[in-house]
Formats: sequence, C-alpha cells, structure tokens
Amino acid sequence: MTENTQTFPFELVSPEEKLLSQPAVMAVVPGEEGDIGVLPDHSPVLSSVRPGVVAVYTDGKEEPRRIFVGGGFADISAAGCTILAEEAVPVEDLDEGALRHRLHDLTEDLTLVEGAADTARIERAVMLTKAKLEALSGEVVL
Repeated sequence: MTENTQTFPFELVSPEEKLLSQPAVMAVVPGEEGDIGVLPDHSPVLSSVRPGVVAVYTDGKEEPRRIFVGGGFADISAAGCTILAEEAVPVEDLDEGALRHRLHDLTEDLTLVEGAADTARIERAVMLTKAKLEALSGEVVL
C-alpha cells in the first residue's frame, strides 16, 4: 500500500465473533437493493444486507478478502463501514460437498414438512445453502 492510498475502517461482526477489523481501500457489500461499493468518505447509508459475499480490498494489488454473510445490516459513513451479520464465514472455509449434501437433505425435508412455520424455516435454510454454493462457484444454483 502506498502512503497516498486512502483507507477507511472496516468491521464485520457476527453473533459469534468479530471476523474482520482492518483498514480497507474498498468494500463491496451485498445490499438488499443491490451491491454497494464502499470507498473512503462514503455518504451515509444504512442498509439491510442480503445473503452473499462481502469483498474487502486492503490495497489495489491483493485479491479481496471474501466472506459469506447470511444477511444483516450495514452502517456506512465517511467514518467507515460496519457490517452486523446474522452469519459470517470466510468463503474459503465453505465445503462444497457438505453444502450439496445439506441442500439435498433440505429439499427432501420440504416434501415431508407440515405447517407454515416449519416450511418457512426450511425454505430459508435452502436459500442460504444455495447462496453459499453460489459464493463458491460464482454461478446461480437452481
């Protein structure tokens, strides 16, 4: 990083832990209405975060740090960016085989479940599992 590179404080926090707290030159956040590119001195925004990948760039030379979030909220301002995530895991820690197995099991469970509350719970789990697979492959999972 050069001396002239502007950064902003970036934090990503889940209920379990603070996953990331570091200066960033840019972050891309999966906002509810579309992806939000965050740069230093950003205008204030408070947004819901949809399930997807947060990409954090620490300089212009390295690959971004990619973290899957299962939803949450982003507080963006000129002072920095804080994401409060319902669930967060580094993309490299996701296990494609385990996720595909879970998706298969959840799909079977949907055919057996009774009741609106249980159906909604399983449908949300299916959606999150598909989002994790999409984070790994970069392709839409049907």
